[in-house]
Amino acid sequence: MNAEDALFKKRLTELADKAYRNGQYLFTGFLSVAELSLYYSMERELSYVPVTMFGGTQDCERVMLRFGDASLCGYEEPFPITCIEISPLVEKFGEELSHRDYLGALMNLGIERSTLGDIIIQGKHAFLFCTEKMAAYIVENMDKVRHTNVRCGLAKEVPESTVIGLERMTVQVSAARADSIIAKVYKLSRSESVDLFRAKRVFGNGRLNENNSGQLKEGDKVSVRGYGRFQYVGVTHETKKGKLNVEIDLYV
Repeated sequence: MNAEDALFKKRLTELADKAYRNGQYLFTGFLSVAELSLYYSMERELSYVPVTMFGGTQDCERVMLRFGDASLCGYEEPFPITCIEISPLVEKFGEELSHRDYLGALMNLGIERSTLGDIIIQGKHAFLFCTEKMAAYIVENMDKVRHTNVRCGLAKEVPESTVIGLERMTVQVSAARADSIIAKVYKLSRSESVDLFRAKRVFGNGRLNENNSGQLKEGDKVSVRGYGRFQYVGVTHETKKGKLNVEIDLYV
């Protein structure tokens, strides 16, 4: 384990201990899939304190951890998450912006990544989940994304889901192995797919997956850092030559 991961795990232990000792709610920032996987690796160690996770909607990829619950603390406390809507000042002149465009504009404001959750794009508008403390700063200071002048304000309606689109895809593999399916989905060679596992860039249901030959199960959500996310639907057909037609839902 590297020093950064060790420090992160120490921080989680400190939050859990303090929440349990003082009977108070404590929160992490928004966690990446790699950080969430580290939490799962020590989930049993922290089982003495209730932990829940949330990112703004039920299927957010970046989530906060909340240590404590009503039985421990004696009261309820919501997650300190705010949703901001980012809109072009003039709709017809707004560009079709990407996730990278919005994130780049936010990073240029000197904002820490841990204060930012998922970014949901709907046409020329985007919805950003962020910490309550960071919301006012973003609203006051973010006025441009790439070449588009924008306005930011608290969202009147929070999107019900971060899944704006799921694209059903069918791929053909010799076996429903994780490396084979990832290779087909992202148009990689088998060796390139295996390298992703070795580089610790593949996560299944929030947990690091280093077993490239493992079989995926129906409903598994797979995140591949640098490529995207998909949900495994299952095998739909076996050809006469023994090949498997596999369906997945690609997050778009």
